[in-house]
Amino acid sequence: MGTGLLKKIRIVLAILFFIPVTYILIDFTNSVSSHLFNTILFFQFVPSLLKSILLFSFTSAGFIIIILLTVLFGRIYCSTICPLGILQDIINYIAKKKRKRKLSFIKPNKIVKITLTAIPFLLVIAGAATGFLVLDPYSIYGRIAGNFLRPAAIFINNLVSSLLSYFDVYSVYPAEIKAFNAIPFLVAFLYLVFIAYLAFTKGRHYCNLICPVGTLLGLMSRYSFFKIRIKNEDCLSCGLCERDCKGNCIDSENKKVEHENCVMCFNCISACPTKGIVYSTGYSSKSNKTETDEGKRNFIIKSAVYFSSLTFLGQKLQKKIVVAKPSTVPVFRKYAVSPPGSKSLERFNNSCTACHLCISACPTQVLQPSFLEYGLNGMLQPRLDNNAGFCNFDCVTCGEVCPTGAIMPLTVEEKKLTQLGVAKFIEDNCVVKTQNTDCGACAEHCPTKAVHMIPYKNNLFIPEVREDYCIGCGACEHACPVKPYKAIYVEGNAVHKTAKINPESEDKHQEIDTGAEFPF
Repeated sequence: MGTGLLKKIRIVLAILFFIPVTYILIDFTNSVSSHLFNTILFFQFVPSLLKSILLFSFTSAGFIIIILLTVLFGRIYCSTICPLGILQDIINYIAKKKRKRKLSFIKPNKIVKITLTAIPFLLVIAGAATGFLVLDPYSIYGRIAGNFLRPAAIFINNLVSSLLSYFDVYSVYPAEIKAFNAIPFLVAFLYLVFIAYLAFTKGRHYCNLICPVGTLLGLMSRYSFFKIRIKNEDCLSCGLCERDCKGNCIDSENKKVEHENCVMCFNCISACPTKGIVYSTGYSSKSNKTETDEGKRNFIIKSAVYFSSLTFLGQKLQKKIVVAKPSTVPVFRKYAVSPPGSKSLERFNNSCTACHLCISACPTQVLQPSFLEYGLNGMLQPRLDNNAGFCNFDCVTCGEVCPTGAIMPLTVEEKKLTQLGVAKFIEDNCVVKTQNTDCGACAEHCPTKAVHMIPYKNNLFIPEVREDYCIGCGACEHACPVKPYKAIYVEGNAVHKTAKINPESEDKHQEIDTGAEFPF
């Protein structure tokens, strides 16, 4: 191939993977079918690995294909598929002309690399995905895109919409951010700053020192069939390749390539003035011939078998209620409300990597990043925030898009009976009692009629919760006009249950118009 062709192919592939992944993470119009999400994310290594383990199936085992591709061609995943890696390449491209000191060879710190790789994989074997929540490159990029890039995209959209409206052009609709979470935004921003700094100063140093996927694939790429190789007879030791190497893996002085750090960017091939660097199997000439090492080949086979075996481990209101004074009884939840399909808090906290794809895809924006609602183990994982929205009665989007299997897919009928939690009524906060006025917003919006109105004093009616029929969707809590403490709220179930079918609600379910200003 020509000296620049491999690099061009790499750039084209990176664009083809990066744009769809980024789009589904920042899409605020819900324009992409949830059925396409799994296709777009099939090759993301950690989500694929975790989903295969949780679902006991090879149907989502894109990670196995990545392992095989690495054995054949090296770390092409890092340069063409990983969105965080491609983001670093974009930053590196911008920094290339402004960087005072060119890139140079960095000797791998194997102790740090192996430690940071072993911890998340050992935790997965123990049944927890906490390590990957912190270090998984896809999940990190998901948080950056969902919490930082998505609000920026909405701001730009609304700015354009506002400008066009002055000219009576209304083709661009304004979007709404129903909840702004400062902590997840700050965490995403700090991740971005840290990774951008490393990319600006040291290229792909994050990938080669901290990233567990990069280290794992790097170990395999040491024994890949196709590698970057230096032809000693053509090399001038000029150092041009080393200064252009994003992986800091070329020692031009000693004419050596640290293959485990090579991310297959192919910059070196384009930079070499004598064509002394090639991408080959190494068997084409005597000078580059390498002996077959059975130990190396066994390592590859055992790695593939090991990671394959992990699969088997394991509506608007007609009237608005004017609230004259604030409520006084605080709401204390014992458990946060986890997404439908997460089964239980323990299972969810141990399998979710907080990539925030479900948050981006949620049509009502009820899913929001947590802070300490789940505890430290579940920090940043999605939870139902009924101040921001409510869980649609027949919506199963989060389970359809979850790339790790932390949120299991549910049918619409299963979802309608899945009890995420139970509504709790605080009479002392209710306007019926505090203001001696009618309301009934919670009962009007309850899809299962678990919340209904019963006679109260002075010819008024007050809510009552029939817990057996409640599914914990949060429509009642979201509809409640009382502030700062709601008169009705959802207490999460540690383990999701099955609600009973309410005869009163059968064939009488009212669809809630998610496009309306629901409810106050």
